[in-house]
Amino acid sequence: MAQNIKDKVIVITGATSGIGEASAQLLHEKGAKLVLGARRIEKLETVQSDLKDRVVIQKTDVTKPEEVESLIQLALSEYGRIDVLINNAGLMPQSFLGDNQIEEWNQTIDVNLKGVLYGIGAAVPAMRENKSGHIINIASIAGHQVNPGGAVYCATKYGVRALTEALRQEEAILGTNIRTTIVSPGAIDTELLDHITNDELKEGMASVYEDAIKPEEIAQTIVTAIDTDESTAINELVIRPTRQIP
Repeated sequence: MAQNIKDKVIVITGATSGIGEASAQLLHEKGAKLVLGARRIEKLETVQSDLKDRVVIQKTDVTKPEEVESLIQLALSEYGRIDVLINNAGLMPQSFLGDNQIEEWNQTIDVNLKGVLYGIGAAVPAMRENKSGHIINIASIAGHQVNPGGAVYCATKYGVRALTEALRQEEAILGTNIRTTIVSPGAIDTELLDHITNDELKEGMASVYEDAIKPEEIAQTIVTAIDTDESTAINELVIRPTRQIP
């Protein structure tokens, strides 16, 4: 297994916790060469130290297109190509629309939606040149159904799914062999609940997360998507805890 992962150059944003960190660890075990980005450089350095080899890091704020571009350029300068980009960085604030949380809305859109766009825009040209590549975007079950308080978060995750499907169709038309995968997790044991500032909504969401599964389960599905032969693309994955209802 994982015969299509060894020596692949894989870039991951939001690589210091949750799905990003778990994916980095598992992909490294499978022999990938990693380029990891996140805002928290100290935690990035810890991840790099744990993995020891075949990994380079760079402080990356995905709301800044120049920093995302720089992360992709690091992969190209270090390894000469980029095989996979995992757009993982994300936030999950929750608030009612009438609360007019404009700063929160903008931050959520900037990270969850624009950050993905910046990653696509930076990575796809090099992938087109190589006639090969794989864009994996982390969406959410919130990109399939809406919950009260999650309007903006859900909108960004619906948007991630739309962007990824459009990219799939465009690259198929162009014949670039670039694959796309949307990963939509349900309740996962990550830091996302920490982003909720509304105590009432946080308490309600916490009940959904009582059966949250470990991010390592999502990492395993990502490995499966990458390991599939390049003639085949796993375009969308939805992963929930078995007992999760919404």
